[in-house]
Amino acid sequence: MLDKTITIILAGGVGSRLHPLTADRAKPAVPFGGNYRIIDFTLTNCLHSGLRRVLVLTQYKSHSLQKHLRDGWSIFNPEISEYITPVPPQMRTGESWYSGTADAIRQNLYLLERSNANTVLILSGDHIYRMDYAAMLQFHRDQGAELTIACMPVPLASASSFGIMSVDDAYRIREFHEKPKNPKPMPDEPHRALASMGIYIFNMDLICRELQADSDFAASSHDFGKDIIPRLIETYCVCAYRFGGKTGRVTPDQYWRDVGTIDSYYAANMDLLAQVPPLNLYQSDWPIRTYHGQNPPARMAPGALGHEGQLLNSLLGSGTVVSGGTVRHSILFSQVQVDETAVVEDSILFDGVHVGTGAQLKRCIVDKNVQIPPGERIGFDATADAVRFTVSESGITVIPKDYHFPTVAQNPARM
Repeated sequence: MLDKTITIILAGGVGSRLHPLTADRAKPAVPFGGNYRIIDFTLTNCLHSGLRRVLVLTQYKSHSLQKHLRDGWSIFNPEISEYITPVPPQMRTGESWYSGTADAIRQNLYLLERSNANTVLILSGDHIYRMDYAAMLQFHRDQGAELTIACMPVPLASASSFGIMSVDDAYRIREFHEKPKNPKPMPDEPHRALASMGIYIFNMDLICRELQADSDFAASSHDFGKDIIPRLIETYCVCAYRFGGKTGRVTPDQYWRDVGTIDSYYAANMDLLAQVPPLNLYQSDWPIRTYHGQNPPARMAPGALGHEGQLLNSLLGSGTVVSGGTVRHSILFSQVQVDETAVVEDSILFDGVHVGTGAQLKRCIVDKNVQIPPGERIGFDATADAVRFTVSESGITVIPKDYHFPTVAQNPARM
């Protein structure tokens, strides 16, 4: 069945709620976990699940994403019909860009029709999780389903952000409501609802027929959750696949996160620093693949004045040097430098960040190539930080990529 499956990864969203991290890159290309990009988790799932024909539908600010796919994921052999191919909008069916998840695939139906596949797996490129899609494909076949949707329980208080479904004892979906105001709880769990994860398996003939029909509906928003799925459950065999079960080869940690906001992105990164992380990155037969630059090893070293550096419960990327500074409960990507007596706490520092002598960062996200001046303090006064930077609802301060600090004479925050 794997040989007859084509995979589509939706990776073209604007990601406006992650601004400024998405000011110059698509959401799936945002760095994560000190070593990866967000899309690496979905692509790794494809790799370990045995799926070798993957189309990545790109759209907004896709250069960084396409470069990452080229550098880190050119691993399949097109001579035997294996590929990971970025597909930008081509306006083959009109003069519009993708106007919804369903429309994005409809505009590329010709790629599906000529693939000789009989099953289509549809994924999102901006979620953090590990999953064996082969087990879900087997479930789809065993159930005789025409559409299968991966699902998981979520707290009822947050269920209105998801597509919520009700199922019978045979896993058939009987109701589906996209982002309902009053979500229906699960019968045996009154405080949780069964939510769609945005992972779909379609039979090829069904998806081709339904997407063509949906394009003719002027009132449609061309979205799977809002338009396609509610219509299909009345006529076709639409089943729910419970995520995080014992089937499949990946350890069932049941971890899945939509890192769509600064706060959720920050929290998912901090999850990796828990004593027992809820997301297991260390399963030896399920490593998360990514692109690795040619960097020297990370190093702790004393500063010029003899101060010894401290590293407490943190992740360090390759080429990072902490010379006499202190790093606590933080994630540092590659080629970061922390100078003498500087303190970095509860923070995420992207590639090439330099923290000057005596500077202090607390609950910050610092994008690439930012030079933090000596003595600078960020993350201690939300009001002052908001004048210069983005501050999230929970108080996370985000310094954008390539930000240039004014000189001391021009900077009232340091006078």
